[in-house]
Amino acid sequence: MAAAVTTDSPTGVRAELALLYRRAGFGARPDELDAAERAGYEAAARGLLDAHDRPDPGAVPPPDLDAEADRRPPPASDRTARAAYARGLRERTEALIGWWLGRMVSTADPVTEKLTLFWHGHFATSIQKVRSPALMLAQNEIFRRSGRGPFDALTLAVARDPAMLIWLDAGRNVREHPNENFARELMELFTLGIGNYEERDVRETARAFTGWRAGRTGRFTVAAAQHDSGTKTILGHTGDLGGEDVVSLLAHDPASPRWVCSRLWSRYAAPVAPADQALTPLLTAYGPGLDTSAALRAMLLAPGFQATAGRLVAPPIDYVVGVLRALRITVPAPGAGGAAAPARLATVLRGLGQVPFAPPSVGGWPAGGAWLTTAASLVRTRFAAAVVDAADISAVADVPAAERVDAVARLLSVPAWSARTRSALSAAAADPPRLVTLALLAPEYLVT
Repeated sequence: MAAAVTTDSPTGVRAELALLYRRAGFGARPDELDAAERAGYEAAARGLLDAHDRPDPGAVPPPDLDAEADRRPPPASDRTARAAYARGLRERTEALIGWWLGRMVSTADPVTEKLTLFWHGHFATSIQKVRSPALMLAQNEIFRRSGRGPFDALTLAVARDPAMLIWLDAGRNVREHPNENFARELMELFTLGIGNYEERDVRETARAFTGWRAGRTGRFTVAAAQHDSGTKTILGHTGDLGGEDVVSLLAHDPASPRWVCSRLWSRYAAPVAPADQALTPLLTAYGPGLDTSAALRAMLLAPGFQATAGRLVAPPIDYVVGVLRALRITVPAPGAGGAAAPARLATVLRGLGQVPFAPPSVGGWPAGGAWLTTAASLVRTRFAAAVVDAADISAVADVPAAERVDAVARLLSVPAWSARTRSALSAAAADPPRLVTLALLAPEYLVT
């Protein structure tokens, strides 16, 4: 496998490692970057990728979300019960969001959590419609458990997932009147991309998934009486095709590997089209087995990966989790106060435009400059000031003022400041909290 391009200078290697840790996970603390620099780029990348084979002390058990309560909302006529139900749903949702943010902050396996977040955006499903934290948690565990396996198996698991079935209206997909919502998104967003299928393929695919349901127990089931078992033709393949057949057919279609690998590269490296030559190492590794883990490894070690430095704006979840990890601030239990309280973090992320379990549409979240709005800048500034106020910044405050700009770069694993940023930070060197706050808002920290 091709090695990553590196320079001979320690500064260059450290910059490449900082990029690796920001892109593959949520950033590196100074001691982690020191160890990675001693090990070298390839060994550090392998260590990150193989962490899922070791016990994860950050893998705290998920909260008890009372799935039964999710499934039985009271009648609309009972206002008191409805209010109590809504309050309980909010509390369970807060617990779910807090749990995942806490896990991302505390995990010793950030690659798996980052990949889980990637799949959450790829197969975007929102609690706003599903209205069941328990089902959203179950889907989250699918991404964590199967996100490194064969793409066809992952896609089939998602197709059978009750949260996805509710999200894309499986209950309305019946033999007499097939509903095309899931079929269309399966082709357009999940497996092939626009231009690689026709409207007839969508209609025929919808027929293949008729009868697929999220049962009353919250489990996948097939309503046999509503399933269309007739002959279908999809992408030139004809037969009595069921949902399982269609998932395999689409995932193994020649267009699918380029679509999936382009989504990976666009999220982890830089925006690309499926035809881009940068995807060659990923496609080779992905291979006929649709090996997503091999594609991820190939991407992080690809010669062109480092050349994408400065091409991505950190999405809000990455940014918030990265700040908390860098400043060693953990997420407390729901209901607690403080700068990292789950309710407060959810408010921050809502203001920044990206809340876990609540993508705005089936297309997931936007990217790039969409995160750099004026309104978001104000929210980000307040968040940065609050967490700095709660953090131990002695690594910056305890050194002479003349050394603090470099000290905060080390604290945040920023390889270098531009002359303009260094000048702005130097002006705040006498005030360590303000200095660290400004550093968290600097372009070199927001853009990777």
